[in-house]
Amino acid sequence: MSTRIYIVDDHPLVRQGLSKIIANEADMEICGEAEDAPSAMKGVGEANPDVIIVDISLKGNNGLELIKNVKAIHEDIPILVFSMHDETIYAQRALRAGAKAYVMKKETPSKVVDAIRRIIKGEIYVSPSVADQVLHQIVNGPSNASTSPVDRLTDRELEVVQLIGRGLSSREIAESLHLSVKTIESSRSCKREAQPTQRNRARSVLRSVGRPASDVVSPSGS
Repeated sequence: MSTRIYIVDDHPLVRQGLSKIIANEADMEICGEAEDAPSAMKGVGEANPDVIIVDISLKGNNGLELIKNVKAIHEDIPILVFSMHDETIYAQRALRAGAKAYVMKKETPSKVVDAIRRIIKGEIYVSPSVADQVLHQIVNGPSNASTSPVDRLTDRELEVVQLIGRGLSSREIAESLHLSVKTIESSRSCKREAQPTQRNRARSVLRSVGRPASDVVSPSGS
């Protein structure tokens, strides 16, 4: 019996690429796909897949929120995150949300197939470097001194800070995340009062993800 896989990604070319990879495996098949979280929630309920492949960046809710929502209803379906985002920043967040695997889009197709086979057997699949990070924290415990600015952000804060770093206004961020402008402005106000400031945190985050701190633009509130 084939393993039935559901794909959630907002890029049609990525969905097509994954479909071709999976079509080459005799014991796997695509049972559905979606480009956003609401469609995915409905589609997963109807298709009842064996595995779900999810991207971090989606229209509306991000992939981490979708993972949490899916696991709340479909607890036994393993989820594989397939993303362009740096695994050192997102892999552990994805695992905490309920995913069983994290594969970066730059990896070879065989890694995707291997990850699928691992998680349907109940195993967890991450790169050796991420596995080392997790084991280090288990053995030594979290260290506040070594915690990066990225690690101190909540999932939503990380998403907002990344958008601020791209120079988006409060209104643009609100529209992108389907939140009210008031909510974004409230978040900005809280961060201005905290130390380090939101701007400094944004610069620290950008440095952590390999982008220059100068990418942080003074955003307008409109």
